[in-house]
Amino acid sequence: MTINPGAAEFPHRQIATQLRERIRRGDWQPGERLPSIPAMAEMFGVAKQTVQRTVDQLRVEGVLITKPGSGTYVRGTRRRLNRLSRGRYGAHRGYHADLAARYRQQLVAVGREPAPAEVADAFGVRDGTEMLVRRHIVRTDDATVELGASWFRVAETSGTSLERAEAFGRPLYQEAEEALGKRYASATDTISARQPSRDEAEILQIRPDTPVLHLLHVAFDETRKPIEVAQATWPGPMTTLTEEYKIPAPVPTPDPGPGLALT
Repeated sequence: MTINPGAAEFPHRQIATQLRERIRRGDWQPGERLPSIPAMAEMFGVAKQTVQRTVDQLRVEGVLITKPGSGTYVRGTRRRLNRLSRGRYGAHRGYHADLAARYRQQLVAVGREPAPAEVADAFGVRDGTEMLVRRHIVRTDDATVELGASWFRVAETSGTSLERAEAFGRPLYQEAEEALGKRYASATDTISARQPSRDEAEILQIRPDTPVLHLLHVAFDETRKPIEVAQATWPGPMTTLTEEYKIPAPVPTPDPGPGLALT
């Protein structure tokens, strides 16, 4: 492995490209430890600071993870969440079997909390209004890949099953429909990128400067009144979102007939 000192690209970026290629072709497997920074510096013929910049860059991208006192490891492959929030409703208003097989959702807290600004705005109430929130994490075999929260109005959920700190044997929206006597009729998804909070970075096992993808999902009843506002946060560099949809067929152009011109 070598670098080209005369190239326009900085040495640490050249090294990052080569490390990505080796990881991609399987020279280093997920969970495998890389050579030490001094060893890689000697390998590439560069200063240790240059290799450190490479490792820092690849950690931000989510390719590597550093364990203090142990070394630098391959984080793993990119996790593909091939759904937006509509996936929670399923083809027949239920979970997709393949998602249940790949991801494990764990309820971590249920209680009343002040609504954050984006949730309050979605419900049309003042910031800090007390609301019921159900918090969860989603895990794969090797990591936490999602932090989630579902918010409801206290007045509507008081005394219902939604207040119980227990997981249901069906999707949350189905439990909410029965408990609240409302039907989920439409929803909007807003996805943004931002820096994680300290707690988010710790739970997702990412550096504080690694961006996350954040979803705000607002579900409405038939009168367009919000029933539930859900949040989901994913580690950005390790997450892709893929949406499959049909493209409408072209509409035939009407024949203007003889002597008529289209303008």
